[in-house]
Amino acid sequence: MERVDPAHRRLVAVEGASDRIAVHTLARRLGRDLAAEGVEVVELGGAATIGRFLRAALAGRRGLGVCGLYDEAEEHFFARAIEQAGLGAVHDRGRLEQLGFFACEPDLEAELIAAVGERGVLEVLEEQRASASFRRLQAQPALSRLPQAEQMRRFIAGRSGHKARYAALLSEAVPLDRLPRPLELLLQRM
Repeated sequence: MERVDPAHRRLVAVEGASDRIAVHTLARRLGRDLAAEGVEVVELGGAATIGRFLRAALAGRRGLGVCGLYDEAEEHFFARAIEQAGLGAVHDRGRLEQLGFFACEPDLEAELIAAVGERGVLEVLEEQRASASFRRLQAQPALSRLPQAEQMRRFIAGRSGHKARYAALLSEAVPLDRLPRPLELLLQRM
């Protein structure tokens, strides 16, 4: 988990590097300067550390805004930590959203693939000279029957460094009028 700069007025908790890259890329594309706005996007290094992050971030700091982005499978970590930090009772995902925490369904990669569209993702893969590698993945017996969007998700998540790399590339490719819902809501909240 990154060290939090006390000068920031709003903290955005994200699970990892790919989430941070997507948030920064989309904010920049929307003409925002997060540093100038007093916003710091903090990588948790995994959802299980959200409780420790909230305790450290909120200790003795009044007026600090906290919001975040998480994968839906990690919702229980966020809900429990938010309640324990005294930010409010969490009964469901709607309440998490009211408190400023938004779920990617099922994860950031799937959200970006859906927003860019399969054709757009194929164009990105072609530009990156990764089409042949993706086709080899598609031909694997265990993956060949999956929908193409799921194959793309597996391709992005399956190699070291791919999640961060493709978070940047797909965040650049997503039409600004088709932002993934959790990212759009988070950017509005920040």
